[in-house]
Amino acid sequence: MRQYELRWANLPAPIGRRPVLLLTRTTAYAYLNKIMVGEVTSTVRQIPQEVAVGRREGLRHASVVNLDNVHVVPTACLGDRIGAVSASREHEVKRALGYALGWAELKVL
Repeated sequence: MRQYELRWANLPAPIGRRPVLLLTRTTAYAYLNKIMVGEVTSTVRQIPQEVAVGRREGLRHASVVNLDNVHVVPTACLGDRIGAVSASREHEVKRALGYALGWAELKVL
């Protein structure tokens, strides 16, 4: 597992099975039992808290990672790897998370 990967996850009801973006730093997966993920959804609202994802990240259709919907989940709920956000787009995730958390210093990335 690596930061910025997209994976299937079984999230608690009523959310259920859906793609998520792994947000926890890569080195922590070796020892953490719970990690931070952002929900992927096909509901696109075109707000700054979203990062567009789709076929180039391994998904079947256009979607977004909605950083307003971040969860801490057990690693056991994670399933197969779908794809990943490219290194050149990681700043988009940080910027969207800055908007979601109200952290101005991340909004300018």
